[in-house]
Amino acid sequence: MSKRNQHVVPHDGGWAVRGAGSQRATSVHATQQQAIDAGRAIARHQGTELLIHGRDGRIRERDSHGNDSFPPRG
Repeated sequence: MSKRNQHVVPHDGGWAVRGAGSQRATSVHATQQQAIDAGRAIARHQGTELLIHGRDGRIRERDSHGNDSFPPRG
C-alpha cells in the first residue's frame, strides 16, 4: 500500500475519502463528519496528511499525521 495523502471530497450527494491521485473513492459516507473520521483514521495509519474540501471543492482544512518537526520551522 502506498502512502498517499487522503482527501475528503463531495461525492454524489454525500462525501468520499479518496487517496491523492486516485479516481476511485476509498470509502463513501452520508455526512462530511463520517468521511473526515474515516479519512483521519487512514491518514494516521499511513502517517500522511488529511485534506478536507468544502462543497465548492476548495481545501478548507488540513490535518497532518506525518513526521512533522516540533516546534514547526519558520
